Amino acid sequence: MKAAVMHEFGGPEVLKYEEIPTPELGLNDVLVKVQAVSVNRTLDLEVRANNYARTPPLPHVLGVDPSGVIERVGQEVENCKIGDRVYCSLFVPSDDPSAVKLPGVGGVDFLGVNVWGGYAEYVKVPDSVVHSIPDNLEFYDATVIGRHLATAINQVEGIGNISENDWVLVMGAAGGLGSAAVQVAKLNGANVIAAAGADVRVEAAMSVGADFGVNYRSQDLAEEVSRITEGQGVKLVCENIGDPDLFNGAFNSLGREGKLVTAGAHAGGQVSLDLWKLYLFQLQIIGEPREQPGGLDKALKLAGEQEIKTLIDRVMPLSEAAEAHALVDSRSGIGKVILDPTLD
Repeated sequence: MKAAVMHEFGGPEVLKYEEIPTPELGLNDVLVKVQAVSVNRTLDLEVRANNYARTPPLPHVLGVDPSGVIERVGQEVENCKIGDRVYCSLFVPSDDPSAVKLPGVGGVDFLGVNVWGGYAEYVKVPDSVVHSIPDNLEFYDATVIGRHLATAINQVEGIGNISENDWVLVMGAAGGLGSAAVQVAKLNGANVIAAAGADVRVEAAMSVGADFGVNYRSQDLAEEVSRITEGQGVKLVCENIGDPDLFNGAFNSLGREGKLVTAGAHAGGQVSLDLWKLYLFQLQIIGEPREQPGGLDKALKLAGEQEIKTLIDRVMPLSEAAEAHALVDSRSGIGKVILDPTLD
């Protein structure tokens, strides 16, 4: 099969499109013919550059969120079959004592991070990590939704406990997780302020349902949020950037007893914090990149029933994986970049 393989860490040029053996299946494995996989800043670009918390053994195949069609199944697979349309979860069960332990799940490896992922014509995964895609959901959309919507649901509903008329501020609102959070907050009846770093990105976030928009590169974010909320501030901030120049604006947008939840730090991750405001306003800062138990199936089902919009910048052949990484690294596009191994 063809795959984008990295034999060393470095820039986009380390991704080499080459022929490698198609994976052999274990008793409980399935082989998925990949139709879509996205390029993620943290779990692809940072892993490729060896800047992530986990270092994969080389050679390595990236790709944390492939979706496609099951082509073969292991002898003991019972809960799915050849021809099923599926999304592959990031979390792969592992018996390795050093594996990350997740509540209710146990030890896990990370698809595309420390086990081979979906930058290939085929990906091998245990049958326990595949999730059915609704028939009315396209593969490109399913990959974006599978990667981000379940986390957004957990952040907005599980952490934020957002309900009718609450105020929510979403940072990086034109990104995959941000645009998902905007829509989940709206489905829960919230008033949503979308913040992004360019007017065109603010417009993109407004197009998926935000009520107000703020360009945090040209406007004072906290001041604008105070004006929009008539001094009340927001109940929840979905921050997910970790930019030292932006964090305080997001933090200072919180109203009393508000929460800031984050699952990203691609803009640096080292920020200052006003402890006076933290305790005087009884605020909370919560790191939460996970989904709720059963959250991925819930997210895919929701996307099949509701109009969940995805912002996709472009779709590129897998053979152009290096160019796709350079494009994402340049921050020039709006929305996700998708790789499709079925394209020439």
